[in-house]
Amino acid sequence: MAQARSNRPISPHLQIWRWGPAMLVSILHRVTGNGLAFAGLGLLLWWVGAIASGPEAYDSFLGWVWTGTGGAPQFVTAILGKIVFVGLTWAFFQHLASGVRHLILDIGAGYELHANARWSVVTLIFSIASTILFWAFLLLR
Repeated sequence: MAQARSNRPISPHLQIWRWGPAMLVSILHRVTGNGLAFAGLGLLLWWVGAIASGPEAYDSFLGWVWTGTGGAPQFVTAILGKIVFVGLTWAFFQHLASGVRHLILDIGAGYELHANARWSVVTLIFSIASTILFWAFLLLR
């Protein structure tokens, strides 16, 4: 017995849904959370291990991640370390802002289409501005 085709909607996928700020922020929330968990945890464990191993190991750690004197070419390691730290800082602020946005959505507010899009854009702007202000404060004091 053949079934008649129903008028039920098909499952949503990328060919149906248009990309929007809310989709981007939702995906970035997952990506930044995982990035903070893996990269941040690795850096934290390396840092704590260097502190526990003494001043020589800590100087080597600082050379690799910040000043570039840890045995590798100075320019490469210093730039790479700074890029990683700036990236982790942006990921932190993005994940924080997106988490606050999700908290507001969990209480039932902000589901209107324009409000959701507006707050999604605000989270992106907040994370970029906070990262810039944080590093400006750190480097210019």
